[in-house]
Amino acid sequence: MSFGLGRGKPLLPGTFGFDRDDLPSTEGGKIGPAFFFGERDESRPFDLEIGSGKGTFLLQQAILEPEIDFLGIEYAGEFYRYAADRVRRHALPNVRLLYADAGEFVRGWLKDGCVRVLHLYFSDPWPKKRHHKRRVVQDGSLIEFHRILRKGGELRIVTDHDALWLWMEEHAQRSLHLFERVPFVRPPSAGEGEFVGTNFERKYARESRPFHAMTLVRREPTT
Repeated sequence: MSFGLGRGKPLLPGTFGFDRDDLPSTEGGKIGPAFFFGERDESRPFDLEIGSGKGTFLLQQAILEPEIDFLGIEYAGEFYRYAADRVRRHALPNVRLLYADAGEFVRGWLKDGCVRVLHLYFSDPWPKKRHHKRRVVQDGSLIEFHRILRKGGELRIVTDHDALWLWMEEHAQRSLHLFERVPFVRPPSAGEGEFVGTNFERKYARESRPFHAMTLVRREPTT
């Protein structure tokens, strides 16, 4: 299925896009941001967005925060190519896109404690019960998110879907040993009255849908 995002023009990720085949063997150990950005100061913050869509949040935020490296993961091929093409045309040195399954990438490749903020905005609700296992937020995925977040790292969530929100709240409540729940703070790139300012949010706002948001802050393990 094509969404016609390129409007007849080629979408060229260039060196700003990676896909699963570009990733090294998992037998070689886990990787961090240096794999995507090359040699870098290890003190540079690194943010991860799961479900980047057209890349709007990444572009807006990366321009305002050039001191942070951003990796967006998108599993829909055309959206990945569109977002990576946008990043290439803007020549943003602190943004990369990955075409892969986010859960698989986090579990199999991403090293411990490397992520400052994990952004999860308007993920697919998978409303049918038989598809609930495909939702991003699961008990197991929250354990993995806790692993990859650095000390004080955050998982920021926004959704328009009431049933998915209840699901997320239930999972957050079960994970209070891993995370402290705090109010969501809008990123600097969000427009007036927006939570984040993604394409999905703007579309849903025109439909007068309600929005829900939370932030989960990584707790340190107790000994």
